[in-house]
Amino acid sequence: MKIYLIFSATDSFLSKLIGMYTQQRYNHVSIAFDSELKNVYSFGRKKISNPLIGGFVKEDFYDPFFLCSQTAIYSLTVTPEELNALQAAIHYFEKHQHQLTYNFIGLLTLALNFNFERQNAYFCSQFVATILKEAQIKEFEKQTHFIKPMDLLDELPLEYIYEGSVVDYLDFDEKEIENNWELNQQIV
Repeated sequence: MKIYLIFSATDSFLSKLIGMYTQQRYNHVSIAFDSELKNVYSFGRKKISNPLIGGFVKEDFYDPFFLCSQTAIYSLTVTPEELNALQAAIHYFEKHQHQLTYNFIGLLTLALNFNFERQNAYFCSQFVATILKEAQIKEFEKQTHFIKPMDLLDELPLEYIYEGSVVDYLDFDEKEIENNWELNQQIV
């Protein structure tokens, strides 16, 4: 059985700001349970238009915000028991999402290499590392609030799947992108 780690970079201000600090191509990571990217989870913006409202999210990679972003997709082979544990962790986060918040302070303490752990607050790589640890897939050498997206790439036995734009991966045609973009603009 496979799960997928999606490393991404959008053109958002926050993504560019984080990228200036990390000097890494990808500064966001999500976990998916399918290669079509329909069941993708992370900690990030709850509203596409406002990066300051963040928390646990089921990400929509079919949204124009993500369609234009660059991504690297890797798979990780897991046992049925590990998959069940991951799905149970996701269920827990879904059930308690209103008690959880995005760990902006953790981003700052990570940048300063300051050991500060917050309850019920996660940033993307901290979340992915936490559920992988809870599912007993990986015991990280660092505490999860010190894990950066590229640490996951370095420390896990990942299999390369794809690198490029999300839209090319999902094999959209231009008409579908325009329709999705127009629909998204009507909602916002």
